[in-house]
Amino acid sequence: MRYIEPHGHMVSRTTDDYQAMALAGCKAICEPAFWAGFDRKSADGFYDYFCQLTQHEPKRAAKYGMPHYAWLCINPKESEDMGLAKEVMAMIPEFLKAPTVLGIGEIGLNKNTRNELKIFEAHVDLAVQHNQMILVHTPHLEDKRKGTQLIMDALKANGKVQPGRVIIDHVEEHTMAAVLDQGYWAGITLYPESKASPQRAVDMIETISAQRVWLNSACDWGHSDPLSVPKAALEMRRRGHSGAAIDRLIYGNPAEFLAQCPKFILPEA
Repeated sequence: MRYIEPHGHMVSRTTDDYQAMALAGCKAICEPAFWAGFDRKSADGFYDYFCQLTQHEPKRAAKYGMPHYAWLCINPKESEDMGLAKEVMAMIPEFLKAPTVLGIGEIGLNKNTRNELKIFEAHVDLAVQHNQMILVHTPHLEDKRKGTQLIMDALKANGKVQPGRVIIDHVEEHTMAAVLDQGYWAGITLYPESKASPQRAVDMIETISAQRVWLNSACDWGHSDPLSVPKAALEMRRRGHSGAAIDRLIYGNPAEFLAQCPKFILPEA
C-alpha cells in the first residue's frame, strides 16, 4: 500500500507517529497551518510557527524518508481578530518563497462571522495575487451547510479563482455533492469520533463520488488517528474494491491535485 497524507498537522504529533505512517506506506505529508489549541497573542507567534512548518518539520519528516510540504495562513478561528489577522497575512508572501510551500490554507470559516468572511476573502485575494492553490476549512456540523455555501459564493465572487486549484475540506454527506458540482476538489477528513469515520468515508465514496476527492486524517492535537487513511483503504479492501481503485483514491487523487503546484514532487512508488 502507498498513500499521501494530504492534510496532517504533524507539529502536534510525536516521532512515533512519523514512524508508524512511514511503515504504513505514507509517501508524502502536507501540513496546513491551523489552530494550535489556543489563541496566539501576537503575530510573532505565527512567524515562529511558519518557520516551524517550512524549516523544522521537513527535517523531522525526512528522518523517516517522507517529504513534508506546508500551506500557510491564519486559521479561521483566530481570524476573528482582524488586526492580528492582517499582521499575520502581511508576513505570508515572504514564506511563500519557501521550496516546500504549496499554497494558502487552511482558510475558511469557523462560526460564519463577518470578520471571518472578510479575512477569508483577503486570503483568497492573496492566493490569486501570488498564483497559489487554496485549501479551505469548512465549519463544523451545525454551521457546515451554510458555511460551505458562503465559502463557495466568496470564491465565485472573486472572479479569478480556478475551482480545480481549490480543495474544500471536511466535506460531509450534505455538502460533498455541492462542492464537486461547482468544480472544486473535496476533502473527507477522518476522525475517530467526529467528522467522518473510515467506514462513513467509504460510504460517501460509494454513494457520491471518488473523483476529485481525497482522504486525510488531519491527525491534530485532539483525539485523532494519523493512520486513518490506510484504515479507510483496508475498509475499501474489505468491501471488495480493487487495488487500483484504492491506489487511485489514496495516492493518485492527492498526487493529481498537488502536482498543480510545481514545488510538489511526485513521490516514488
